[in-house]
Amino acid sequence: MTSTPVRDKRTDAALRHPEKRNRPDNPIQRKPEWIRVKAPTSKAYHETRKMMRDLNLATVCEEAACPNIGECWAKKHATIMIMGDTCTRACAFCNVATGVPKPLDPNEPANVAVAVGGMALEHVVLTSVDRDDLADGGADHFGQVVRALRASAPGTTIEILTPDFKDKPGAIDVLAQDPPDVFNHNLETVPRLYPTIRPGSRYFTSLDLLHRIKEKVPSIFTKSGLMVGLGETREEVGQVMDDLRAANVDFLTIGQYLQPTPKHARIDKFVTPDEFEGYAKMARGKGFLLVSATPLTRSSYHAGDDFAKLRDAREAKLAAAG
Repeated sequence: MTSTPVRDKRTDAALRHPEKRNRPDNPIQRKPEWIRVKAPTSKAYHETRKMMRDLNLATVCEEAACPNIGECWAKKHATIMIMGDTCTRACAFCNVATGVPKPLDPNEPANVAVAVGGMALEHVVLTSVDRDDLADGGADHFGQVVRALRASAPGTTIEILTPDFKDKPGAIDVLAQDPPDVFNHNLETVPRLYPTIRPGSRYFTSLDLLHRIKEKVPSIFTKSGLMVGLGETREEVGQVMDDLRAANVDFLTIGQYLQPTPKHARIDKFVTPDEFEGYAKMARGKGFLLVSATPLTRSSYHAGDDFAKLRDAREAKLAAAG
């Protein structure tokens, strides 16, 4: 009698994205030379992976199939994804599994603190799935993790990459009670593409989140990211930059969208390195303190180095102002 093979949710697209199974396939295009990366093989990569499994922690590096995982984990840099590995949204670009999440793990704040101590991180990035099932969207859980890190690793700077907390009144107030050093929320794409690329979200809800957290905690650095290659125009990207600057956002990241599976949104184009440099120049001209725009740029890529650059840029701006 043969046994039925066990399907792995981490690698099985049909299990990760049941809501997409009836969609027509979009063939995955061959990547250009400037966007290819080596498979991870280093000892430090495997040590980082083992630590995350031992502490029952998820990482967005794995769940979102980040192309930079080999480089970052070789340096023991990982973006820890709290509140589980299952999202209540079903964005057309995202590889994180969709479904009904498990209850929050009360040990997670302490486990995150152990992981950060074990990797001796100077800067940590925390992100999460969307938790529309929770009354506050998980805002209090973010606060618990930040407090645990402040207590156990007071020298570590903290960056959080949050959901939009749509229809979660009071969530921003909760987040402001235990503010990180960097508050990041990605707009992801231009408003015109939201209905197809980010259907469960609203552009101006995301923009308002960034604006309001900066109003409540003026000293905080705010950050947002965009994917390009989804069919947006240069003019639309420029308008998003203007919207972010009107919300007093400090740091903008722009990277190439990479299609995770044939069921996800197709790539409209591979944006060239020269075009990325053009976006970077445009953003710097609009007054962002810091801009990272390359094909492989991701929200938390080189986040520790970028935090140091952000502080230096703010100090230089204040000094220039007199």
